[in-house]
Amino acid sequence: MPAGANVLYAEGCTHIDKNFPASDIEDFPLAADEEKGLQEAVDIASKADLVILAMGDNEKTIGEGHSRLNLKLPGRQELLVERIAALKKPTVLILAGGRPVTINFASKNIPAILETWYLGETMGDAVADVLFGNYNPGGKLCVPFPKDVGQIPLSFPMKPSADARGSANVSGFLYPFGFGLSYTSFTYNNLKVDTGNYKTKEEIKVSFSIKNTGHYAGDEIVQLYIHDEVSSVTTYVRKLRGFERVSLQPGEEKEVTLTLKKYDFSLLNQEMKRVVEPGWFNLLVGASSEDIRLQQRIKL
Repeated sequence: MPAGANVLYAEGCTHIDKNFPASDIEDFPLAADEEKGLQEAVDIASKADLVILAMGDNEKTIGEGHSRLNLKLPGRQELLVERIAALKKPTVLILAGGRPVTINFASKNIPAILETWYLGETMGDAVADVLFGNYNPGGKLCVPFPKDVGQIPLSFPMKPSADARGSANVSGFLYPFGFGLSYTSFTYNNLKVDTGNYKTKEEIKVSFSIKNTGHYAGDEIVQLYIHDEVSSVTTYVRKLRGFERVSLQPGEEKEVTLTLKKYDFSLLNQEMKRVVEPGWFNLLVGASSEDIRLQQRIKL
């Protein structure tokens, strides 16, 4: 923490309200003590130069036997986020928990969001290192965030048309699989696909260059996906088949090589036999499942 910094604190609200879990499906009037707590947090935040807003779950809202009826922040947390956002202050929303959350309002109105999951006993130190710039985060989401619980079972990987709007007329993820930001930026170039050893060694080499184009040292997790254009059975639209964490200094560029095996192109056919069906495949390299930077079509 910077020397001389003055820390102001208010609880704001508890993880859940007194009407939980009924409040997951019904709105209840604010009790006097709830309104007092929210207002205290807003008053404190209005005096601050920077607001750090810690939200999320606890043992009553997540875990075995603790399913929710929606994926919003529980209790009065959503309301507190809205009131803090109305102040238009520089704000960081810290999320702690073990599940995706449908933070549609926060994603549009909070400048910075840090997903921590559950980091254990040294969580505070880890979060502080990120917030004060001692560590440049490079994590990527291992599960996508939907926009609403009504989209479930929308997930990743998905089958063709699994993201169909239907009567809800809502599609897509709030944050896709593999998404994650950093304090720096990266560019991808020079994709090369070597299929020369496929028949003899049953492997394909995929290489490309990645460059840190920002001002800070950082890590990027490059991701390699495969799309089978035509198959005898229904397959996933896009499958993760390789990834690697790459550390780069500002301006530094490295070549990355990922190896695909014959198994990576295979499927279980109608006879439940694992085979590689001849045809066209798309190889896609990117920073997430939806942020594809390079791609090449090959025929096997």
